Amino acid sequence: MTDKTPIPLRRHTRESVRAYLEAINHHHNGQLYDLVIAEVERGMIKEVLIWCNGNKTRACEALGITRTTLRNKIRKLSIEY
Repeated sequence: MTDKTPIPLRRHTRESVRAYLEAINHHHNGQLYDLVIAEVERGMIKEVLIWCNGNKTRACEALGITRTTLRNKIRKLSIEY
């Protein structure tokens, strides 16, 4: 039997941030928080839109946000799907 328990997102996030810090040799411009949040948000919204076959209503339901919020985030984060 295969274990289908997903790896917690926080573990993926920690590993990605650690790899990013190592890649930039711990030099950052003081905006790491904003960078990480924008990247996570961009990736999450894009994947949910793809998963919902571009159906924004379903994507909003999955994300727990309004269509106006989704529309604004798509524009702000330059998301193409």
